[in-house]
Amino acid sequence: MSPDVFNAFCASLPHTTYVMQWGGSHVWKVGRKVFAIGWDEVDGPAHTFKTSEIAFEMLKSVPGCRPAPYMASRGLKWIQRFAATGLSDEDLRAYLRESYRLVAAGLPKKLRAALGL
Repeated sequence: MSPDVFNAFCASLPHTTYVMQWGGSHVWKVGRKVFAIGWDEVDGPAHTFKTSEIAFEMLKSVPGCRPAPYMASRGLKWIQRFAATGLSDEDLRAYLRESYRLVAAGLPKKLRAALGL
């Protein structure tokens, strides 16, 4: 998935905000909490997203996916797709949508209500 397609997809989700940080990463947030990160890597784009525990266990052994280097080392269930070999763009969209849902569900109740989530 190209950076433009990644950014357009994340922008299509309700109440998202975008910031470029961490050395040029495309960071997407809902309620000021990160749900997706995209990088323009030399070998192609990489995408990081939050997962459920079950999805994390499944995806960490899928070719082209790995536990997200910084986040997973701290016990967080985040996966990085660094190659398209084992996860199609359609599947990536589904995981990004689920990451958005997981992060939005973890927001404080007042903030969720204010955002209409």
